[in-house]
Amino acid sequence: MPYETTSGQPELLDSAGEPTSHEAIDDRERYSRQVLFAPIGEQGQQLLASGHAAIVGVGATGAATASLLARAGVGRLTLIDRDYVEPSNLQRQVLFDENDARECLPKADAARRHLALVNSGVRVTAQIADLTPRNAESLLAGADIVLDCTDNFETRYLVNDLCVRNGRPWIYAAAVGAYAATMNILPRSANPDVPYEPTACLACVFPASPTGNVDTCDTAGILSTAVNFAASLQVTETLKLLTGQPARMRRTLLAWDLWTGERSEISSGAPRADCEVCGRRQFHALAGTGRAPITLCGRNAVQIHEHARPVDLVALARRLEPLGEVRANGLLLRFRTPPHTITVFPDGRALIQGTTDVGRARSLYARYIGA
Repeated sequence: MPYETTSGQPELLDSAGEPTSHEAIDDRERYSRQVLFAPIGEQGQQLLASGHAAIVGVGATGAATASLLARAGVGRLTLIDRDYVEPSNLQRQVLFDENDARECLPKADAARRHLALVNSGVRVTAQIADLTPRNAESLLAGADIVLDCTDNFETRYLVNDLCVRNGRPWIYAAAVGAYAATMNILPRSANPDVPYEPTACLACVFPASPTGNVDTCDTAGILSTAVNFAASLQVTETLKLLTGQPARMRRTLLAWDLWTGERSEISSGAPRADCEVCGRRQFHALAGTGRAPITLCGRNAVQIHEHARPVDLVALARRLEPLGEVRANGLLLRFRTPPHTITVFPDGRALIQGTTDVGRARSLYARYIGA
């Protein structure tokens, strides 16, 4: 079950822990420079205040995205994340501090607390949960736009299914190494007050998720600049939508390597008539079809049955060796990163020892094996 916390106006305490009064920041002064930007102006700022964005994943990209949206005055934010703050997050995850890492606080709630100090006028709801086919509808309910800040295609296809079915815009974003990419997905709108020409959906562009060994932040590293670049693009597009200007939203898949300067941009085009999701309206990810089943396995272990995803154990061993103890014999690979041990089989199946938390097991699989 998800654990939810919500904040708007925070209660400030003095050094003795007693409530203390505080003077509210005047919104006219807070947003004065943004209002001077003509495409937003006074009317746009009012529209932002009534907007609701849901952020799926509050790691590096999600933390930067949430901070920018709160500072811009988007009235309501829903933060969804299943993980907790670790010391390795502090290099790039801008909403967290050393105390969050020491206390292993849930990322969604730690982000909510920090955002309350940044802008007390924004209502922030933290959902400490793994987004699944069973809870996606309720967790994303009411959002005007959904922002992908996840680390795996399994969740992205789920978001794509739900948003296409409900006619809700969402933005795909990814960052690893020095590479960042984003794409706006504008399904046929369910809101006649915000008309736009629909774009291709994620399944139009990527009919199948990557297979085999996939680079992740934990295996290939990541620059904080790449994260913030992706977040800046994502938030700018969100501001266009929430201020009633969807026609100005970019209609391309944009990818940029900040280290080499290489850039690519391809048109996302219109929905494909033969697309399984937006053409045929078959929502397999939302139905849970093909989702890797998970079972509790003995004492303090979870098994992920990812049979349709062959893994090159030799290549995986090379990627994981700098991160912990690795043993491989051709039949399986065992990777130890205390307090967890991950055993991976050539068909993609994995045994995660050291936890019975399904969300945590999914996070570890995505982090080290890729998903």
